[in-house]
Amino acid sequence: MESYLIKELSDISLSMFRKNFFGIFYGSISAKSEIDKFIINKKDVLFDKIDKDSLIELYYTKDYRWNEADRDADIHLQIYKNIDEAKYISFTMPPYTVACSLKYDKIIPKDYFGLEMIKEIEIYDPKDFQNWSKKSIYEIPNYLKKNDKKYMVIKGYGIFIYDRDLQNMANTLSVIENSCKILSL
Repeated sequence: MESYLIKELSDISLSMFRKNFFGIFYGSISAKSEIDKFIINKKDVLFDKIDKDSLIELYYTKDYRWNEADRDADIHLQIYKNIDEAKYISFTMPPYTVACSLKYDKIIPKDYFGLEMIKEIEIYDPKDFQNWSKKSIYEIPNYLKKNDKKYMVIKGYGIFIYDRDLQNMANTLSVIENSCKILSL
């Protein structure tokens, strides 16, 4: 694995963990390492201590290593396969965003940065959480590809987001969460 990718993922994971975007043992983060490979966190990692032992590099073709990968690995794979601009992907559960997703169908920020950068947040309603784990593998990449946004806020679930730049991805998440926090207060 590329050491610079490990360091980048480790640094941003710690920051996102401190902002309560990741919990203990939930969430996922990955980076495309080559045309047909990506690095993703393993199952049950602590996001405040990501290191090379917490990550695994997967080929697009599944092999035994997939058994160690986070449960979101299939979703990450489909996003990488279908969206060329995706270099980094994460799944987070920022509490204010999840809370707003339960209350609204669409979130319109009232703060300056939210209005300037986000404008409007459409909430995706999966309707049936019983089958969500099977459907999400296809619905999330399809939604991201079809819509003109690099993120998907899923009602009662969290945010899937991708970007070419890891810092931009984290900044967008932060703006979304801060806007939702302001709306909640």
